[in-house]
Amino acid sequence: MSSVREYLVSSSGQMSLPAAVRHRWDLDDGGPVDVLDLGFGVLTVPIGQGRRLLGDLLSRDEHASFVRTLDDDPELATT
Repeated sequence: MSSVREYLVSSSGQMSLPAAVRHRWDLDDGGPVDVLDLGFGVLTVPIGQGRRLLGDLLSRDEHASFVRTLDDDPELATT
């Protein structure tokens, strides 16, 4: 289950979630996921898990401070 794989991102920014993950997360017919922009990378997790996980990783103040640093790059400042 834990592995690193390389995936292609299309010119429009799309990327497919692997079939095994879609099945495990009950997304066979599609559906929402949470995406955490960590600055150095992006983490995709089942819907409803992003805020909990972010709360476990960073305090609210640390997260707010990080988001303020994104003001210089409008493409990253999504939250």
